[in-house]
This record gives sequence, C-alpha cells and structure tokens, in this order.
Amino acid sequence: MATTTTTVIDMPVSPRDYSNSVTSSNDPIPQQERSIPNQTNLEAFGQGTCAVTHAVQRWDYPRINTYRLTAIFFSFLNFGMNDGSYGALVPYIEMDYHLSYIVTSLVFLSPFAGYTVAALCSDRLHLFFGRRGIALFAPSCKCIGYVVIATHPPYPAVVAILAVVGLGNGVADAAWNAWIGQLAHTNQLLGLLHGLYGLGATIAPLIATSMITKAHLGWWTFFYLMSALAAVETITGAAAFWSETGAKYTGVNRADGKDGGMTRQALRQKVTWICAAFLLCYVGLEVSLGGWVVNFMIRVRHGEPFPSGMTATGFWLGITVGRVILGFTTPKIGERLAVSVYLTISVGLELIFWLVPHFIVSAVAVSFLGFFIGPIFPSTIIAVTKLLPSEMHVAAIGFSAAVGGGGAALLPFAVGAIAQAKGPATLQPVALAIIALLLGIWLTLPRMPKRVHDA
Repeated sequence: MATTTTTVIDMPVSPRDYSNSVTSSNDPIPQQERSIPNQTNLEAFGQGTCAVTHAVQRWDYPRINTYRLTAIFFSFLNFGMNDGSYGALVPYIEMDYHLSYIVTSLVFLSPFAGYTVAALCSDRLHLFFGRRGIALFAPSCKCIGYVVIATHPPYPAVVAILAVVGLGNGVADAAWNAWIGQLAHTNQLLGLLHGLYGLGATIAPLIATSMITKAHLGWWTFFYLMSALAAVETITGAAAFWSETGAKYTGVNRADGKDGGMTRQALRQKVTWICAAFLLCYVGLEVSLGGWVVNFMIRVRHGEPFPSGMTATGFWLGITVGRVILGFTTPKIGERLAVSVYLTISVGLELIFWLVPHFIVSAVAVSFLGFFIGPIFPSTIIAVTKLLPSEMHVAAIGFSAAVGGGGAALLPFAVGAIAQAKGPATLQPVALAIIALLLGIWLTLPRMPKRVHDA
C-alpha cells in the first residue's frame, strides 16, 4: 500500500499568513494539532524572521518515533538505575574505603562537574552532531565510567570518573526531555518517561542490596550490570536516531538562519532561571532522600540492612507510580495548581516521616512522599515548553536539567556534611525546608497557556 506524504515548502511569510496554511486532506495530523508560532515570539526575533509551520509529531507518527521513544525510555530506565543505586551503595562504599560522611558524599558532588559542562554545551552538541551524536555520546560516557568503577579502583578514581558519568546523564537528560516536550500529549509522555526513570531507581536498590547482602558480592560488581546496559543503550539510541544529523537539526530548529546563541537567549529569560532554581532544589531533594534514607533508617530508626535498603526501593517506587498516575491527572487541573497541591501534601508527609519515630510509619511516609513529588520534574519541563518559544527548548531545558543535576550533586553532599557534624537525623528538617522552598519558587512562575495538543 502506498504511503501518502505531505510536503511543506518553507517560504518567508508574514505573521498574518498563518491562517492561509494549506493542509493535505490525507495528512494524519489534525489541523488543530498544528503548532502555530505565537505572535509575541515572532516579534521577539525580529520582523525579518522567516516563520515556518511544522506539524506537531506524535509518539507514533512518523513511525520511526515509536522506536525513538522506546530507545529514550530505555535510556531513562538506566538513568534511574544510576541515581537510585547510590542510596543502597553508599553505606558499603563508606565501609569499604573507611570514609567519613563528608568524604563519602563526594560521590554525589563529583557528577556536578559533568552536569555543568552539559549545561553549557548541550545546544552546541545538537547543532554540530544532531541527535545522532547525542545518542552516541551520552551512553558512551556512562559506559566508560561504569567500566572503570567495575574494576574497584581507589576511591579518588571513583570520584573522578563519576564526573564523566554525570556528563553523559546531563546531555541525555536535556536532549530527550526537549524532544519529548515537543510531541503531542506531552504530559502523559513525560509522565511515562520519568516513571521509567523512577522504575529504574526502584529496582536498582533492590538489585544492588541483593547482590551485596544475599550474594555477598562487592558493591562494585553492580557496575558490571550498568556497563552492559549502557552498551545496549548506545546501540539502540544510535540506531533510532541515525538519520538525525546536525545539519537536519539546524535546518529544522534554526529556520531564521542563526546557527547558535540559543543558550545565551534562553539565559536572558526569567522562566529559564526560575525553572533551573526549582529543579536544582527538586532533584537535590529527590536524590538526597533516595541517597541517604537507607543510612537514616539504619542509624536513626535502627532497622536491619535489608529492610532499610527496601525503604529506598519504596521511595523510588512511589515516584514511579506517582509520575504515571498523576501524569494523567496533572493536565486536567493545570500544572501550576497541581504542583502546588502536591508540594503542600508533601510537607505533611515529611512531617510524619520526621516526627513519628517508628520504622514502618517512616517507610510508608517516604513512599507516599515519593508518590506526590514524582510528577514535579515532568511538570517543570512542560512549564518550559509552554512559556518559551520552541527554538529555545533544547537550550532552556538543557540548562535547567543540568542545573537540576547540579542539585543532585550539591544538596546530597551538603546533607552528608551536615550529618557529619550533627548526625543523620538532620536529613528530615533539611528535606522539609527544601520542600517549602520549592513551593515558594514554583509560585513565582507566570501563568501557563494551555496548548491544544496537551489534551
């Protein structure tokens, strides 16, 4: 059966010409799902800007998007396993190398260097190498890092190589969030994407704890598995995005003829900085809780190693379920209101976690806390795509996600430093303060327009 295609000829038009756009009767994308540039955004780039209309793609159209989405989902599953494993591994790294809390915390701080580089170069990597280059570069960085850690090197080498892993995660985080953020039904897709991140973070502590406590393997053997998964991610991602070259990316996303500078333009937007600060605190909270909860449950709630390790699994499972379920609820009430409600509920759950000194109550509370903070990251990505023009999405999301990755390094390190001085019980008041700060930052965002293809 022949496949019908629609060819759109890009021609300079005035902003008033969009009402005359012609759509083929055989085009599978409905007219109301077409992305029409905002008048304000056009004026912001100057009256000489060449305006181009592009059909909003879906997860299943064109067909290659199905394979690309599968590859991205697998990438985020691995991403979640990376972040979720720290909580289970930290106590054993500490014992293996005979470290203090603050020195152990360097495993959280080290990836910040990689995320910082990712924040600055994400847009340039897209321009020069396209999404094909991203699909090759990001998992290769992780694979190299995991292979080195799997050899059980001295602790300084572990800290140094985690910066390379952070670079790979930061680049992939920015690229794939931005790509999915431009598809139809963004809320649901991002909910599933970050739900898979949460699933990876859920199963990683279970696998790592079982390998160490049940199979009596060294903590570094977990990275044999991570090395293999990163190699598979490299192959699947490259195959799915092989046609997405730098020239193609530049042609679609730089229709005005500007070859760069989008990072600088994105950084001039207040929304970029608000979302970056928000994600710094949010991701820092997420990784701090996931990374230190096992230590807290062992030393403060006096739990056994295995059930204490399972509380990290419960936390990440809550995040996974919350992102999937609330990902369908959030667009119905709006991201701004929904996130405000989720954070308010989280304050109450954190108070229960902190003030009720019982192991089971703490385990249940931290699981529900994960459920309600779960959809916050994808909602922030959607806020960026709604409040900024599409040309800035990769740069703005890349910067915000990379700063969020910095939060995943800085705040857990700070929690470790405070625990070194005051004890691990300080995790709870610090977490409560961060949640309150998140609510304050979120309310500074402007009101968000509703996009047709969010429905």
